Amino acid sequence: MTKSVVHTDKAPAAIGTYNQAIKTGTTVYLSGQIPLVPETMEFISEDFAEQAHQVFKNLAAVCEAAGGDLNDMVKVNIFLIDLGQFATVNEIMAQYFNTPYPARAAVQVAALPKGAQIEIDGVLELAE
Repeated sequence: MTKSVVHTDKAPAAIGTYNQAIKTGTTVYLSGQIPLVPETMEFISEDFAEQAHQVFKNLAAVCEAAGGDLNDMVKVNIFLIDLGQFATVNEIMAQYFNTPYPARAAVQVAALPKGAQIEIDGVLELAE
């Protein structure tokens, strides 16, 4: 198995011992993205909707760097500190994805890195 690192300056730099994504064959495993603005490495704002939009923009940048786009994602995992934001996530996600939507999990967690309100990771499948 060959694996290669996917990196772009259009998404936040890794803040730990991981890469933005790893590609093996036509499959790309995307690390979790939180609502950091790549240029400043600070949160876009404290507003949940703005944080969610920033996370999807960050994911889109990594997908693009891997040679695909958000609509090539086959699995998305959404981590929320407040599951009460579930409906908002659905509304925002619909702005970034076309049908058929990817498989998805959405769970509430006690905390996220740097105090983020949302984190999303997933799997991208590229055309052969």
